[in-house]
Amino acid sequence: MSHRIITGLLLGLACMMLSDVHAQRGRFRDFDPQSIGRNGVPEWELDPHFANDVFTFVRVRYGSYSRWSRWATDYPDADLNFSFRLQQLTSLKVDPNGRILELTDPELFRYPFIYIIEPGDLSFTEEEVVALRRYLLNGGFLMVDDFWGDDEYENFYREIKRVFPDREPLELPLDHPVFHCVYDLSERPQIPSIGAAQAGRGQGITWERHDASEVHYKGIFDDKGRMMTIICHNTDLGDGWEREGEDPWYFKEFSEKKAYPLGINIIFYAMTH
Repeated sequence: MSHRIITGLLLGLACMMLSDVHAQRGRFRDFDPQSIGRNGVPEWELDPHFANDVFTFVRVRYGSYSRWSRWATDYPDADLNFSFRLQQLTSLKVDPNGRILELTDPELFRYPFIYIIEPGDLSFTEEEVVALRRYLLNGGFLMVDDFWGDDEYENFYREIKRVFPDREPLELPLDHPVFHCVYDLSERPQIPSIGAAQAGRGQGITWERHDASEVHYKGIFDDKGRMMTIICHNTDLGDGWEREGEDPWYFKEFSEKKAYPLGINIIFYAMTH
């Protein structure tokens, strides 16, 4: 990641006015990623002279205990929408397409940020454990998102402890810079899926399960204190990105106020630490 990108991000992240809500788009799970279009998300051209000086949203394809491809939840809309908003609302130059990579792909080390969604059923191979440890200790950053309740956390915890047996995820307090580095958040937000938000709207319920009412943001740090991983538990930023165009109320309450600001904060923090 070049100094040019970081400077552009610093200069541009101050302006954010979300608008032009997209038309409804669906979810995809078992599919050939190459067969899916952009679903109405605008495309943009990048300067070919700076093809390598762009931010690329990288989604990790992982194995699950079940047959359901949970790694693909919210794809492609979450990735496309978030990439579009970064390009539209900041000075950061962003790849319009993003990437899907496995942890053992040598290409992984070209990208400083990776995203894993729904790790409640995740199962790493030994090769993936080694590759992820090496990636993170060499400066990479992992965001984990959209898993709920005790059982799903225990599964993820067991798998991430295979990666770092000697490191414990630590709860991030509200005064941690990741909540304030661009947008000054007054809470550690809980973002429900659109269905859960609509169902709980009258009661103010923003959690998806009875054992998931308390949101958690945890970090795993290297020996120098750099956060290598942010764990977003009992919250769903990906749905806030994916479903932004389906309900104006959901967009205003969760996408605009919470999912995009925190997502941009996480990217900014990852790129500058």
